[in-house]
Amino acid sequence: MPYLHIVRLKTSAKIHLLFSHSKSFIIFYKIDSLQKVNKSSNSTKLSITICRPQLINKFTRMKVLLLMIGKTNQENLQQLIQDYMSRIQHYMNFESIIIPELKNIKNLSIAEQKEKEADLILKQIEIQDDIILLDENGKQYSSTAFSCYLEKKMSSSIKRTVFVIGGPFGFSKRIYDRANGMISMSPMTFSHQMIRLIFVEQLYRAMTIIRGENYHHE
Repeated sequence: MPYLHIVRLKTSAKIHLLFSHSKSFIIFYKIDSLQKVNKSSNSTKLSITICRPQLINKFTRMKVLLLMIGKTNQENLQQLIQDYMSRIQHYMNFESIIIPELKNIKNLSIAEQKEKEADLILKQIEIQDDIILLDENGKQYSSTAFSCYLEKKMSSSIKRTVFVIGGPFGFSKRIYDRANGMISMSPMTFSHQMIRLIFVEQLYRAMTIIRGENYHHE
C-alpha cells in the first residue's frame, strides 16, 4: 500500500504519493475538513479528496469537444474565447464546433426550438461519447475540484468527452436523457454566450492545475 507524505497544508496543496517501488508522483488534493480527534490529543483528522497521479502520457488519449449553439456575437468575447481555446490546445486534443442558429424561430415555440436544436446536437454526437451538459441544474465544482474531475476522465478509458452549451432556452428532454452528467458554472445566471468564455477559461485553468503551473492561486 502507498503512504502519503504531506508537503504542505493548505486548501489546495501538493502531496507526494510514494509507492513500494520507490517511484514518486506529485498529486493534488482538496481538504474537505480538518477536525481534532479529541481535545487532549494533538492529532488531527484530515479528510481529503485525492486526484489520480499525474499520468501525463495518458492525457492525449481522450479528446475534448465543445459544442455550442450559434456564433458568439460580441467580438471582444470571441477574441477572449479564441485565446483560451488556443492555450487549451497546448495541453489536450481539443476542438470546438458551433452549430448554426435556427432560422425563422419566430414561428417556433420554445419547446419546438429546443427539439430542433436537439436534432442538430445529436448529429454531432457519437454512441461512445461521454456527454456533459453545461446546465444551471448541474453539479458545481471549485476550480481545483474541476481539475480533479477532468483528470480522472483523462486517465480513464473515455475516448471523447463532449461538453455542450445549449441555446438561450436550454436543452430538450432528449438531450438530458442522453447526457452522462451536468455541470453548473455558477449559482448565478449568465448568458449562454458568456458561459462559453467562463468555461474555456476554467478548462484552461484546470489543465494548469493538473500540470502544476503557476496560474491558479488560492
